[in-house]
Amino acid sequence: MKKLQKYEEKRDFNKTKEPKGAIKKSKKKLHFVIQHHLARKDHYDVRLEWNGTLKSWAVPKGPSYNPKDKRLAIQVEDHPLDYRHFEGTIPKGQYGGGTVMIFDEGYWEPTEFQDFSHSFKFVLKGKRIEGKWTFIHLEKENWLLIKEKDFYSNKTKISQFKTSIKTGRTMKEIESHIKKCKNSDKNHIIEGIEISNPNKIIFSKPKVTKYDIAKYYQKVSSRMIPYIENRIISTVRAPEGVENEKFFKKHFENLHQNMGKVRISSSKEKKEDYYYIKNAESLLSEVQMNSYEFHIWGSTYPKINKPNYLVFDLDPDEKMPLKKVREGVKDLKSILDELHLVSFLKTSGGKGYHIIVPIQSLSSWTSFRAFAKNIAKIMEMKWPEKYVSNMSFKKRKGHIYIDWVRNTKMATSVAPYSLRVKSKPTVSMPISWNELDKIKPDDITMDLAIKRLKRKDPWEGFFEVDQ
Repeated sequence: MKKLQKYEEKRDFNKTKEPKGAIKKSKKKLHFVIQHHLARKDHYDVRLEWNGTLKSWAVPKGPSYNPKDKRLAIQVEDHPLDYRHFEGTIPKGQYGGGTVMIFDEGYWEPTEFQDFSHSFKFVLKGKRIEGKWTFIHLEKENWLLIKEKDFYSNKTKISQFKTSIKTGRTMKEIESHIKKCKNSDKNHIIEGIEISNPNKIIFSKPKVTKYDIAKYYQKVSSRMIPYIENRIISTVRAPEGVENEKFFKKHFENLHQNMGKVRISSSKEKKEDYYYIKNAESLLSEVQMNSYEFHIWGSTYPKINKPNYLVFDLDPDEKMPLKKVREGVKDLKSILDELHLVSFLKTSGGKGYHIIVPIQSLSSWTSFRAFAKNIAKIMEMKWPEKYVSNMSFKKRKGHIYIDWVRNTKMATSVAPYSLRVKSKPTVSMPISWNELDKIKPDDITMDLAIKRLKRKDPWEGFFEVDQ
């Protein structure tokens, strides 16, 4: 019997979109995937790459980080390697009918291993599931999956994760998306991007839907894109709205439509794929993927080692009156003016203000970071009773922290015109210097930001500054 014969015999590929059986050669690293599978019974499928296929076990309760938990794992037929990318619905009446979500993925290494008919130990290197594990063979297809005692023991509970590690969607959203794709007139198409689940409530007070957010970004895109295009981004995703699980997304995946991709060494031994927005279509593609808050690097691709966007975040002690915060903005501007540097102001959408300085004259991240730190130090020395350049919360009490650390390679700051994924839909909004005393850091809402587009651009001339 060929390797994937059982897999193929159980499925009608005219009815299911699961990948057809294809054996692929194992590469240097062995992949693993854990899929949450809401079929007749809710369970998790653990799949380990071996000799071109995925060895697979159904684990009814899913993996546990508690070494005392002995999870029953039932070995099922081998799956094709491409199955690790499968997320969607299997039609009712088909084998395993139900919704499949990619819960986690990564690489695995066998440690104490003979073959797949004997108990074995292994290491998982995923984003949610990590560390040393053991599969103990009981009889026939019955096994136990147990967490070994190590650094990751009792780290967390898998029940806290409700979304796909790939797409940020919940099980319900995956099912809803599939249904709506079959009847696309229920979806909304903006700039050529289909916005699924457009009526999902993202902010509840006031009520703002996913479609409202997509329309917002479409309207501000002509102003926003020049500041974010070709800058590596990170986003905050909120698949089930701002009151539920949120997570930071910074790595490129094949599902990122219309995006630019760049491979960067994040450490001496590790290279990872990051991504950047090219145009309005790619911006809206990210919104479709439930990304609502955008953060950017201080340099543009391909010159990622030549920063050109200096940012200072004035982060006040929580009890500090707004008058003092505004005074801090003016003090920082006075320092920049003395240095003959043109600067621009925006609200943070939170509790402070951001000052941006377009600057071309610093040749490296090292000099860029040192320059930013020196300005913060000058403020600290000149007004020690008001400002600190150290991020320690103890030192920050009663002071404004001049956050200069964002001017470091791979650090990010919230983009102009970006929404903030907070309790209300505020915007990090460019404003003019003479508006500082009129506009609070969290004053600009999504609706007000759109209305302000009719006014003169407060950052006019930003890209003409050469300093």
